[in-house]
Amino acid sequence: MIFISKIDHLVLTVASIDETCEFYRRVLGTQVIIFGDNRTALQFGQYKFNLHQRGNEFEPKAAKPMTGSADLCLITESGVDEIARHLKAENVEIELGPVARTGANGPITSFYIRDPDENLIEVATYN
Repeated sequence: MIFISKIDHLVLTVASIDETCEFYRRVLGTQVIIFGDNRTALQFGQYKFNLHQRGNEFEPKAAKPMTGSADLCLITESGVDEIARHLKAENVEIELGPVARTGANGPITSFYIRDPDENLIEVATYN
C-alpha cells in the first residue's frame, strides 16, 4: 500500500497561456516560471500548475484535455476583508462569497471566482 502525502502539481489546459499567466499573477500572486523545454507553469508556495496550450498539449496528457473543466480551491493567509478588497480592486467578479465551507484541515471562508478559461477558483482562508 502507498499513501499520498501531498500534491506536487496539477495541469491546466488553457486557451491562452499569456492571458492565464497575467490573471494568476495579477489576481492570485502566482509566479510565472519557464521550465524544461520552454514550458510554462504558475508557481505558488511549494506547488505549481503546469500549463498546456489547448491543441498543443504535452504527452502524456489527460484523455480529454479541455479548458474550463477545473474546480480548484486555493488557500491564502489573507483575511476575508483583504480578499474581498483585492478582488474588487482587480475588477474580478465574485460569483459567490464570502461563504463558510470545510477545507482539508477544517473550517474555511471562501470566495468563488472564474479564471479566463472559466475554471471555478475558490479562494479561501482558514478560520
